[in-house]
Amino acid sequence: MNNTSFLDRVFHLKENGTTIKTEILAGATTFMTMAYILAVNPMIMGAIGMDKGAVLTATCLASFIGTLLMALLANYPFALAPGMGLNAFFAYTVVMSMGYSWETALSAVFFEGVIFILLTLTNLREAIFNAIPMNLKKAVSAGIGLFICFIGLGSAHIVVSNEATKVALFSFKSAALSGSFYTTGTPVLIAILGIFITAFFMIKKVRGNILWGILASWILGMIAEATGLYIPDPSVGAFSTFPQFNGLASLLPQSIEPVFMKLDFSQVISFDFFAVLFAFLFVDIFDTLGTLVGVSQKANMLDKEGKLPRIKLALLSDAIATIFGSLLGVSTTTTYVESAAGVGEGGRTGLTAVTVAFLFLVSIFFSPIFLAIPAFATAPALIIVGFLMFTSVATTNFGELTEAIPAYITIIAMPFFYSISEGISMGIISYVVLNALSGEKKKISPLLIILAIVFIAKYFFIG
Repeated sequence: MNNTSFLDRVFHLKENGTTIKTEILAGATTFMTMAYILAVNPMIMGAIGMDKGAVLTATCLASFIGTLLMALLANYPFALAPGMGLNAFFAYTVVMSMGYSWETALSAVFFEGVIFILLTLTNLREAIFNAIPMNLKKAVSAGIGLFICFIGLGSAHIVVSNEATKVALFSFKSAALSGSFYTTGTPVLIAILGIFITAFFMIKKVRGNILWGILASWILGMIAEATGLYIPDPSVGAFSTFPQFNGLASLLPQSIEPVFMKLDFSQVISFDFFAVLFAFLFVDIFDTLGTLVGVSQKANMLDKEGKLPRIKLALLSDAIATIFGSLLGVSTTTTYVESAAGVGEGGRTGLTAVTVAFLFLVSIFFSPIFLAIPAFATAPALIIVGFLMFTSVATTNFGELTEAIPAYITIIAMPFFYSISEGISMGIISYVVLNALSGEKKKISPLLIILAIVFIAKYFFIG
C-alpha cells in the first residue's frame, strides 16, 4: 500500500486514470516494439569500425538514462534510445561519405545536445520548428524512410552494386553457379522471408512485430545453419548465427571502454563540421517534436490549443540524454515513435518509461545474444521502419507545386545521394528559390533564407 501511495505521488497515477499494472504492461510493450535497436545499432555502428559489444552496452545505458530522465523530469510514457535514421546519418554519411572519424562525429552529437539545451531553455527549439514548412518536415521523415530501407536492402545483399546499372537485385543464379549459394544466397532468401513475416505481424497488429520479425529471421538462420543450408564464411561477411557463450564471463556486460569518452574535438572549427552539426540538429528537432506531438495526441495529452504541457521538460530530457549518449559512445538519443505502442496499452505516466528504462538496463547482461543476430535478420527491421517513416508522405501536400517539388527533391535526394543532409539542404534551397520566383515571398521566413544561403555556400566552398 505504501509503495502504491509513493508511486501515485511521484507519477500521479490516479490523476491520469491509470494503475501500476497498466503502466508496467505498457512499458513492457513499448520495450518489445523498440528492442530491435539493440540488434540494429551495433550492426550500423560496427560498419564504421566501432566495437559492437561496446556499442551494445552504450546503447543500453544511453536508452536507460534517457528514458529515466523522461520519466522523472516530464512524467511522460515516452521512451528514448539512439535514433534510427540519425545513427544511419552518423555512420553512412558523416563517417563513410564525408570522411570524418566516428570520434569526431561523436563530438558533433555532443554539441548537438548542448545546443538543444540552450534552444529548449530559451524556447528557440519550438520557434525553429515553427519556421520550417510542415511539408518539408513530412518530406524529411519520408526521405529518411527510403534511406533506411536502402541501407536494409544493402545490408542483406538483396540489392548489390552493379557496374552497368549502378545497383541491381542479388543474382541467385550467379550464386548457384559460383558455388556460394549456401553462404550468400541463403541469407538473402531469409531476409526476404523476414520482410514478409514482419509485415504479416504488423498487419495482424502483433505487439512487438518488428522485434518478432527479427527473432523469426534469426531462428530461420539458425535452422539453416544447423541443417547445412547456410554455411558461414567470415571472410565474406557471413557469420555464425549462434551466440558464443564462454562461461559466466560471457554474461557480464561488454566493456564500454572502446567507445566511452572517445570524442574528438580537433575538427569542430570548420564550415563542413557546422553543416554536419546542423543536419543532426535539423533531423532530431523534427523527429523528436513530431514524435511527441503524434504520440501525445493519441494519448489525449494535448490541451485545447493543441499544445503539450511540460513539453519543455520533455525536450530537455531529450537534450540531456543526447549529451550522455555522446559521452557513452552512441549517436543522437531521441524519443521513439514506438512509444505509441505503450500508450495504446494504456500507459499515461512516467512509470511506463521507468519500466522501459529498467528493461534496457537488464539487456546489458544478454550481449552474446544480441551480438549474434546477423545482418540478414535485422535488415527486415530496417526496411519496415523505413516504411513507417515513409508513411508521412501520405499527408504531404502535393497539390501545390511550390510545396510539392521541394518535398519531392528532399525525399529523392536522401536515398539517391546516400545522404540525409543532402536531402535536407536541397529541400530548403529549392523551397526558398521556387517560392521566391513564384512570388510566394510571404511563405519564406528570414530563418529559411539564412539556411538556404548557408547550404548554397557549402556547395561552392566545400562541395
